[in-house]
Amino acid sequence: MGTITISVDDDTEKRFREAAKKKLGVGKGYLGRATTEALEIWVRKQSQEEIARDALALLETGYQIGRHLSTERKDLYDRATGSY
Repeated sequence: MGTITISVDDDTEKRFREAAKKKLGVGKGYLGRATTEALEIWVRKQSQEEIARDALALLETGYQIGRHLSTERKDLYDRATGSY
């Protein structure tokens, strides 16, 4: 388990502690659990944003699906017209 020392403004700290108490109750480790959950959510969000950016970049570059080898229906379906 790692240790992180951070500084946040007083208002944010107060609101975070209150939210953590409401969700997890007051008990040993509640603040650490709440912080871990918040960090996990933040990391997940950053990962999703990176995936979205990569996908958009791929869409913008485009890709070649292939070329049309035939422009006539009979060539596509290997049928001779009118010879049944």
